[in-house]
Amino acid sequence: MALDYAVIAAYVLGMIGMGWWGMRRATTKSEYLVAGRRLGFGMYSGTMSAVVLGGASTIGGVGLGYKFGISGAWMVFAIGLGILLLSALFARRIVRLKVYTVSQMLDLRYGGNSSMVSGAVMWAYTLMLTVTSTIAYSTIFNVLFGLPKTVGVIIGGSIVVLYSVLGGMWSITLTDIVQFIVKTIGILFLLLPISLFAAGGIDGIQARLDDPAMFDVGNIGISTIVTFLLIYVFGLLIGQDIWQRVFTAKSPKVATWGGITSGLYCLVYAVAGALIGTAGKALYPDIANKDEAFATMVEGLLPTGVRGLVLAAALAAMMSTSSGALIACATVAANDIWKRKTDVHSNRMFTLVLGVIAIGVAVALNDVVAALTVAYNILVGGLLVAIIGGLVWKRGTRIGAMASMAVGALTAIAFMVIDGVLADSPIYYSLGASFVTYVAVSLATPPTPAEVLAAWDRRVAGKADEEEELVNA
Repeated sequence: MALDYAVIAAYVLGMIGMGWWGMRRATTKSEYLVAGRRLGFGMYSGTMSAVVLGGASTIGGVGLGYKFGISGAWMVFAIGLGILLLSALFARRIVRLKVYTVSQMLDLRYGGNSSMVSGAVMWAYTLMLTVTSTIAYSTIFNVLFGLPKTVGVIIGGSIVVLYSVLGGMWSITLTDIVQFIVKTIGILFLLLPISLFAAGGIDGIQARLDDPAMFDVGNIGISTIVTFLLIYVFGLLIGQDIWQRVFTAKSPKVATWGGITSGLYCLVYAVAGALIGTAGKALYPDIANKDEAFATMVEGLLPTGVRGLVLAAALAAMMSTSSGALIACATVAANDIWKRKTDVHSNRMFTLVLGVIAIGVAVALNDVVAALTVAYNILVGGLLVAIIGGLVWKRGTRIGAMASMAVGALTAIAFMVIDGVLADSPIYYSLGASFVTYVAVSLATPPTPAEVLAAWDRRVAGKADEEEELVNA
């Protein structure tokens, strides 16, 4: 294991070193929160892929493949579809807004101040997203060192908090590019072919399992597939962690085509994870917890050195999403909830405090897919209608948007309590309640003032003057 330890140690030290380098570059609020809005195609595409494919997509995606076969790809596949739709339909407008948070976009569109409601929902989502990837660290450190979950979470979480606090979005962007390369090599070019070879290829897997359902794309269940599509496709359209990456693009063209490239990569990653999990079921049929399939396969199949690289790939997946969600959580807290003028130092303090909170919550939770589902249920149920409605329907009003956010979020929480976190009902009922509330209240209240809509139109067309852009900066 000495070589594995060396590979992991080199990776971790590299992440911290990039955090230190990023600290020297992140001297302004814009540099710290959105990398100065200067990322080109390559860096943008890589960092977008890294942030959306985290611990739940890697550990959880392989686990779903272990349990449901190729149908386990649907969760990550939905994530890829969400990035494709966001990039093709809305990325250009999002870049032109020149804001820092989704809530600031809502204030521009509807006028007034709705950020306390939307900010609270977005804060809860980004915090839970940070937690899901932080939970997953424990599986890697357990394989490497036999450490209990709590210790693994604290070690992994502390590394992410350190480099995120130091350099903000510049550090996260640099580490994400490395993480993107590492997990592409580790997952797609090493673990996937090695696991398929060990199981005897597709024919060998079919012979070992003797279960045709494992190669049925609908095996996971139509209702679950629909729920994944609703939660993750829509969630990727409106998440602060995703929009904040869009804000880093240096042009609308980069945001569009870099995002489309990232979405296609996610689709490939989805199929790879499901195939790895299916091969794992054929090789190790008695794993009690599906989320342990990834670590079990790495430990049992890979030679030393290679094993370290693949475990580093898993850490890369977790850390990229965790750091992106953490900086998003801190940005929302500072700009939408705290609502006072902030500088680089105060943004670092927000990142540090929320990072410590996320580590504490991660210690208390276990199921990464369940935690991610909670986050997306609240996000989609609470904010989707108000955000998409604001982008496509001029008659939507501020009161209608605020009412739909409150009703949708509360409905999602209520049905998660009544029917369970993994039930389909929370997303269906919350979206329905939010949509009906938005339309009814908007039609019952005065239209958005013409001057507000005129200012909004100038922003989305990229024609706002410098003074207008600074209003929400």
